[in-house]
Amino acid sequence: MNRQELIQQIFAKQSFLCVGLDTDFKKLPQHLLALQDPLFEFNRQIIDATAPYCIAYKPNLAFYEAHGLYGMKAFEETIGYLKEHYPNHLIIADAKRGDIGNTSKMYARTFFEEYDIDALTVAPYMGEDSVTPFLDYKNRWVVLLALTSNKGSLDFQLMQDANGERLFEKVIRTSQQWSTPENMMYVVGATRGELFKDIRRLAPDHFLLVPGVGAQGGSLEEVCRYGMNNDCGLLVNSSRGIIYASSDEHFAEIAAEKACELQQAMATELSKLDR
Repeated sequence: MNRQELIQQIFAKQSFLCVGLDTDFKKLPQHLLALQDPLFEFNRQIIDATAPYCIAYKPNLAFYEAHGLYGMKAFEETIGYLKEHYPNHLIIADAKRGDIGNTSKMYARTFFEEYDIDALTVAPYMGEDSVTPFLDYKNRWVVLLALTSNKGSLDFQLMQDANGERLFEKVIRTSQQWSTPENMMYVVGATRGELFKDIRRLAPDHFLLVPGVGAQGGSLEEVCRYGMNNDCGLLVNSSRGIIYASSDEHFAEIAAEKACELQQAMATELSKLDR
């Protein structure tokens, strides 16, 4: 999916919601455990229920890799189901890959060729040659970690150099020499509030993947106030707040209600744009 197609989907559906498929076997509704493939069945029902309200899905690889071949089979089935039934939804693999060039090339081949996924989260710590192999694929996205919402991000990401430039700012400024807003996004945690102003000063046109709204306490209104641009420029992710909103037999119905609430709030924010 290219940038223009993504923008069209956002305004057509009046949504910039990404549903995170952080599918934890220990949190599955009990009635699913008797099924042959409960991980995939949970994802399938969540996807069918929330697809009208979102424009992207983000399976987190750790939740599938933790179960070995069984988990990766569920991941593959989930990707296949999305591509067959919801081909207009962006698929982001949240894998946070990044290594020396020849290894990154294999990671890129895995996700962009083998799994045929639209976007991949990538860690920038090892620099340009660890990121550029992911940028060789047309109409695929690199989602670069910039300013994350976890407590430990304070250990490094806000460190300043002798000129007062913070590390996350250096990541954004330097990485723009490698690519363009056509195929690079940045991860910016929703709990960072007014720091979105600093992000937009450096990257006014890039899409931002924003985790942390909902269960982690981030404010959608604040993210939009400081982070939205005229193309929207945001993909706001919600995982636990949607997929684990209920653990009974009506879990998918409740997930749909939570996704709908977010979509309606997003439609209100989009209506404020001058387009």
